[in-house]
Amino acid sequence: MQEQSQRPSFPISQVQTSVFPHARTLDSLVNHHDSCAETVFYMTWGRKNGDASNCAFFPPLCTYQGMDSLLNLRYRMMADSNDAIVSPVGAVWNYIRVNYPSIELYSADESHPSVAGTYAAACSFYSTFFRKDPSLVPFNSSLSALEAQTIRNAAKVVVYDSLAKWHVGEYDPVASFAAHGIGFTPCIINLINNSKNATSFYWDFGDGDSSTQINPTHTFPNGSWYTVTLIASKCGLYDTAMLVVLDPCLRWNNIESHKLTWSIFPNPAVNTLKFETNEWIENRFSIYNSLGAEVAGGNITSEKNHIDISELPTGIYFLHLMEKGKSLGYRKFVKAN
Repeated sequence: MQEQSQRPSFPISQVQTSVFPHARTLDSLVNHHDSCAETVFYMTWGRKNGDASNCAFFPPLCTYQGMDSLLNLRYRMMADSNDAIVSPVGAVWNYIRVNYPSIELYSADESHPSVAGTYAAACSFYSTFFRKDPSLVPFNSSLSALEAQTIRNAAKVVVYDSLAKWHVGEYDPVASFAAHGIGFTPCIINLINNSKNATSFYWDFGDGDSSTQINPTHTFPNGSWYTVTLIASKCGLYDTAMLVVLDPCLRWNNIESHKLTWSIFPNPAVNTLKFETNEWIENRFSIYNSLGAEVAGGNITSEKNHIDISELPTGIYFLHLMEKGKSLGYRKFVKAN
């Protein structure tokens, strides 16, 4: 959603009465009609040499810098107050203006976008909507290959490399649970769901049984270990939390589920990619190139906590980690010379 190009940069008292309430109304209507929808606010840009028509009325609008900084702030305020997302087109424009001033983003009226400006907006929305790296897009429009690549790289730096800054992914489901023993013979465990942003749940108790209840109670056989997994989902998005315990009734008492947290380093890497985790379980990894093709795979253990990438060509890759067939997420890395 985009407001008229000038109004969000006006004095805050005016914005609070003529802009923010209408943003709230539209966002509420969107959420009412589709609970899976996320509002995206279209951060616009300052006019090339400021807003001459309103300069006398509000001096900060006399320059591009003054107008652009106000638009940036007000669109972020709209997103923050409505739990919405920002497509930071204006921030991409600002980056290009500062670093590549020869690229003309404006049409002759010094307000609307040129082809280059439109292309910058498209790259920002592409990264915001699909959470993909815009620098890999092959389409150049009518721009030269160099100019198009420069704009794509700018969108990567501003948008893709900082998705969380613009709230992209912030409202995805987050799985979490606690366990509390309520019986010993037989062993009965009450599972307390602490997930966020989720509407449906799938529990795998690790003993062949499962449940879709929010807070299930389960009876476990004594004397063995189990991996309890909770998959929390909403609108096709998923997150997983798990708990591994030996003798549940002896040890499951007001303890929290955990995520297997993991990281890779160094990044960029030349020959070897090292792996760190908070818990060593044998995990399967796959490496995908930027086109989505699997180029390597194997197992990660405490004895083999590194990956040989010396044979990979230079470029951008994604490491996917699996535990017992369940995805534990992706990490992006760069293979350098």
